[in-house]
Amino acid sequence: MSTLLEKQIKVNRIVTTSIGHARAIDDPARAKIVEILYHQTLSADQISTALKKTGYKKALTTVRHHLEILKESGLIEIARIEESRGAITKFYSTSTKLLDFQTPEDFDSTYSKIITNTSAKIEKILKGLTPKTKSKGKKSEEYSQYLVMEIMNRAMTNVLEKSSSK
Repeated sequence: MSTLLEKQIKVNRIVTTSIGHARAIDDPARAKIVEILYHQTLSADQISTALKKTGYKKALTTVRHHLEILKESGLIEIARIEESRGAITKFYSTSTKLLDFQTPEDFDSTYSKIITNTSAKIEKILKGLTPKTKSKGKKSEEYSQYLVMEIMNRAMTNVLEKSSSK
């Protein structure tokens, strides 16, 4: 057998998630629930109604099943519990923002200079952080990388949140 094509693939994107998170949002309806609950606290019934408005016709029992999977993965939480006439209603919310978008075909050519210049500046900052985050043990390099990514994620979230609230 002969090789017909071989090329180096450069890593230019890291997605930080756990297997549990990935499995939880594998279903498009669950991903939509996380999107709906971002900055909102809703009950299962309200979530079902919101899903129907976006084209996902799911029974309330199915929505509750999806909520349980998302809750177990840590992507959503019970934000409030109300009691009314002997019935208990749980309200859910999330602190996770999913960014879902399609990049235009000219993305790389349009933004390559900005990406290169900004990446170089951020790399300097990250190189300064990496030695400070070293830990002892077998997986210290992976943990160090995870910690730096978590710092970046939180900083990026703060920037995006402040810009979207204006």
